[in-house]
Amino acid sequence: MPGSRIPWGDSMAHLVDIRKTTESGEPADLTLGTLGRTDAPPRLTVLLPTRDEAESVPLLLARLGPALAGLDAELLFVDDSDDGTPEALADLAHESPVPIRLLHRLPGVRRGGLSGAVAEGTRHARGEWVLVMDADLQHPPEAAALLARTAMRGGADIVVGTRYAGTGSTAGLSGRFRLLTSSASTRLVKTVFPRRLATVSDPLSGLFAFRTAAVDLDRLHPLGFKILLELLVRHPSARVAEVAYTFAPREAGTSKASLREGLAFLRHLGRLRRDRLVGQLRERPVSRRERTGQLLRMVAFGLVGLSGVAVNTAALWLLFDRLGVHHLVAAALATQASTTWNFLLVDSLVYRGRATGSFKGRGARFFALNNLLLLGRLPVLQGLVMAGMGVLSANAVTLVLLFLFRFLVSDRVIYGSAARESGRDPVWLLVDPGPAAATAGPAHAAAPKRADTPRKRSTYLPYRYDVAGTVTIGSQIRLPELEFFRAQWIADADVDIAVRIGDVGRRTPHRRASMTQQAEPAALRYEEHLGRFGANFSVHLGSPITVEIGPLLARSPHVVYTNVVEALLRFVLISRDRMLLHSACVELDGTGVMLSALTDTGKTATVLRLLREHGGRFLSDDMTVVDATGNAVCFPKPLTISSHTLRAVNATDLTRSEWRRLNFQSRLHSRGGRSIALTLARFNLPIMGINAITQILVPPPKYSVDRLVPCRMGSTTSVEELFVIERGAPALRDLDQSSALERMLANTEDAYGFPPYRYLAPAIVVDGMAYPELKEKEREILAGFLSGVRTRVLASDTYGWADEIPRLLAADRLRPASDGSPSAAPVAKTHAEAWPRWGVRLLPGPTAS
Repeated sequence: MPGSRIPWGDSMAHLVDIRKTTESGEPADLTLGTLGRTDAPPRLTVLLPTRDEAESVPLLLARLGPALAGLDAELLFVDDSDDGTPEALADLAHESPVPIRLLHRLPGVRRGGLSGAVAEGTRHARGEWVLVMDADLQHPPEAAALLARTAMRGGADIVVGTRYAGTGSTAGLSGRFRLLTSSASTRLVKTVFPRRLATVSDPLSGLFAFRTAAVDLDRLHPLGFKILLELLVRHPSARVAEVAYTFAPREAGTSKASLREGLAFLRHLGRLRRDRLVGQLRERPVSRRERTGQLLRMVAFGLVGLSGVAVNTAALWLLFDRLGVHHLVAAALATQASTTWNFLLVDSLVYRGRATGSFKGRGARFFALNNLLLLGRLPVLQGLVMAGMGVLSANAVTLVLLFLFRFLVSDRVIYGSAARESGRDPVWLLVDPGPAAATAGPAHAAAPKRADTPRKRSTYLPYRYDVAGTVTIGSQIRLPELEFFRAQWIADADVDIAVRIGDVGRRTPHRRASMTQQAEPAALRYEEHLGRFGANFSVHLGSPITVEIGPLLARSPHVVYTNVVEALLRFVLISRDRMLLHSACVELDGTGVMLSALTDTGKTATVLRLLREHGGRFLSDDMTVVDATGNAVCFPKPLTISSHTLRAVNATDLTRSEWRRLNFQSRLHSRGGRSIALTLARFNLPIMGINAITQILVPPPKYSVDRLVPCRMGSTTSVEELFVIERGAPALRDLDQSSALERMLANTEDAYGFPPYRYLAPAIVVDGMAYPELKEKEREILAGFLSGVRTRVLASDTYGWADEIPRLLAADRLRPASDGSPSAAPVAKTHAEAWPRWGVRLLPGPTAS
């Protein structure tokens, strides 16, 4: 449609679907004023607010289309232009590999500026994700595509392009003044919202993506340029990640920044802070316990306040009566003295154990509150003095009058809001493209260098394991969970996963834990608060996968395996057509029986009773390796004996001291202990380090199964029966394959709930397959496995599953055949034990890739 103009007509705003042209060069479809599309909605909508960008559009489309190839995306331009931007888009649409849609807003409806354009465009976006970027190429299309891939890989709700972390750069900011303005604005908003922006280094970025389901558009009141700030402040429970990028120089057009926009930004910031303050003051205690606690804090706060009045009065008397300072100046100075006194007592006594954030931050907010109230007190003080009241008495009256307001702000804003904002993820997530990533702009942002040279360490792997003949692991620390798979004949160079000790992380402590993912070459690093003394590790996702753990983790092998190695093992097995399924597996009278349950239901106790009372072979208690043909391969990790499992242990081989130790250990490592740890993980604490230290001091009670009950080990079995056990009124029901699939996936995911799995898993890439692909393949493997397995849900309110399962299996064997005659007794299956030669084929199944 070269040279033509789009006929906007008389309406105020129009949405246009611009599609590829036909072979004759004419537009194939140009629909005005409609959202209707016949094709399926894309997964990603790239939203580009434009205003007089006719010069930039050709350059943008030339790079953005190829960058988005394979992402199932559409482009949605929200245009506030008065130049030829709409016509330029229409002319170039036929060259774009990505569908283009245009929402043109005429002058009468351009509400909210750029933020209003983003909000309006989001309402018309068809994608599950919306990526917002500028059209002037200061947000490089290649960086935007990386950010989109990071977002759609899963895990976060809002993904922010950052110029201030990793290899990010502000190179495109023209002039020292603009650079200083950007830096000062960022510091200002982080100071105003210290908790809600704690995990965001660039809250004023214009390059970001968000999951549409995680954003409530009705909460937004857009104004000016900084729509991301509003998203972050008004959605405190949204999970946030960042992607480092280089802010590029402008290639065409002119900047829209102005003094007017700067004033709009300050007005917007003030409105957000006001709305948040009002919301905090309206947050009332809901339970009787909370109301009682607030009343007690108010009494204690009042007693501290009375002592503060005494300090304030004494300081005012000294300054006014003795030194002759003007009474208003003396009142202001006396307020500083009493504020210092009150803060120290309030912080150390009234809110001891409830305080969050830094001591300096709480002090700054406390002083700001009292000095703002001082501005309101001084006119009242002057009025009372002019009415004939003494200065000391008038000052005391103004202090008492503001007591209730001062308490509410302190209780609900300075000290109380953190508990209600625990939804914000405590770990800072960063994706750093790395030096080899494709980004536009000057390549001056090199990869961060280490602050010091790490010590030289041995690379030899003294402990080597062969897991089910599929994955090999080498480690510099012994991994007790894999002891059954020891295979010292494997060469160091042949392992799939190598675990080594190293100096991971910065030497100095930092305020919160962080997970940094490097895109190229694929690697990630997890660091906690305590610097080199923390529970830190790094993973290089190459061939082999190399895990480097810090000295603290090296002393806690259970944490290393459970929190790091097993997660990697899970996804490597998936890439080789196996699944590490959260389940127990035994063979009873030749029948492969699998048990599945949520963590801490009673699965381990049931397995022990089945083996002790009914014999059979043991394959696994916690995890089982399965394939798509219904085969299960043993995974005999040591059993963890928690408090509710202790009743099933009747091991005469345990010494008296072992029994006493087991009683104590089983209580600490029980469901209650796990629940406390998961609760603590919601807060800004070095939870992995706490877990490591706890397990160093009190090792988990782990025993091999044959130490607890006499039994034989099995290597493989063909699973025929699967029981999903749960607590509740006695019941038995069949579970269809679709429901069984979802239940088993949920049970498996439940086993990986402890940090840092939720940050580690979405960053894993194995054999070129990213997290979503691996999860989809895992689903396919499990669906194939379940296709030949009978699945039933068995509920019990007396932990009686070990009594019911053998009875049900016996009843199935005695069920009459279709011709009315009793079923023939099954022939017991026997499998050749092949330890430790995993190369011998045990059962037919898919080969390892």
